[in-house]
Amino acid sequence: MTQTPFIRRRSALIRSFALASALMATAWLPQTAQAQDYPTKPITLVVPFSAGGTTDILARIIGQYLGEELGQSVVIDNKVGAGGNIGAQAAARAKPDGYTLFMGTVGTHAINASLYKKLPFDPVKDFQPLSRVALVPNLLVANPQQPFKTVAELIEYTKANPGVVNFASSGNGSSIHLSGELFKQMAGVDMQHIPYRGSAPAIADLLGNQVAIMFDNMPSAITHVRSGKLIPLAVTTAERSPELPDVPTIAEAGIPGYEATSWFGLYVTAGTPEPIVNKLHAALVKGLQDPKIVKKFAEQGSVAYSETPQEFAAFMASETTKWAQVVKTSGASVD
Repeated sequence: MTQTPFIRRRSALIRSFALASALMATAWLPQTAQAQDYPTKPITLVVPFSAGGTTDILARIIGQYLGEELGQSVVIDNKVGAGGNIGAQAAARAKPDGYTLFMGTVGTHAINASLYKKLPFDPVKDFQPLSRVALVPNLLVANPQQPFKTVAELIEYTKANPGVVNFASSGNGSSIHLSGELFKQMAGVDMQHIPYRGSAPAIADLLGNQVAIMFDNMPSAITHVRSGKLIPLAVTTAERSPELPDVPTIAEAGIPGYEATSWFGLYVTAGTPEPIVNKLHAALVKGLQDPKIVKKFAEQGSVAYSETPQEFAAFMASETTKWAQVVKTSGASVD
């Protein structure tokens, strides 16, 4: 029977659709097989800050768990500098195969976009978010040799001695730095900011009384507080920390409305195959809900947290807007 033009066109469309479907299925098979085999070699977890700081501490806890869960070692690679930008750039340029993870922070993926005139990476386009892993309060700590033991005494001393008190941070524009800038604005005091290349060297100078105070992430400061080497003046969150229930919030201590919180999240390079992203996300969420991990995080003064990649992406967008205003008001900038 002779086919009409309509029947011939319909048959051609059917054949084209079948061919396209077959090609898509064929293309999907390698990715699926790749995800099933993944990982077949060690995974690198890039940490953009120095060893011993909060980002590093949390990354090592998560890295050890993921290594055990996935059956391959997770190697920590500390790439320090430029407020986390050097490490972020390295991770952004890595091959998108799931073998390079990145421990991002509120700095690298929310603050730096407005702090730096030009970033060597795009926080949104260059990364595939997996999930936030921890929410961390900052802790205002002082060297015991300083002439103040409370927030009220700090404010009184600083107003009587403008520009004398200096505060350390892990770097210009970090959440630790901006916590101090917010304090200065709301308390109406004049303090000098001393930036360091990471939390660990800043803490070292604080312990040596080279600087007076620091608004440090709790995980890297709490050990020194428990040993009595640093005095806790207040936490920066709206509520007290369960790990230090006797330490007041800054709002309670005399600056109503003050609040600043840090967060940390895990990423892979953009373009990583979806099956691998899903496998990593599932392993990560499982770890963040493991009682042992939750306890280890709590011991460091942080709260384990998990979410979907979509939720994490939406949160990043809101945080970028929030911190852009804080940076603008503080006048903080990095050339």
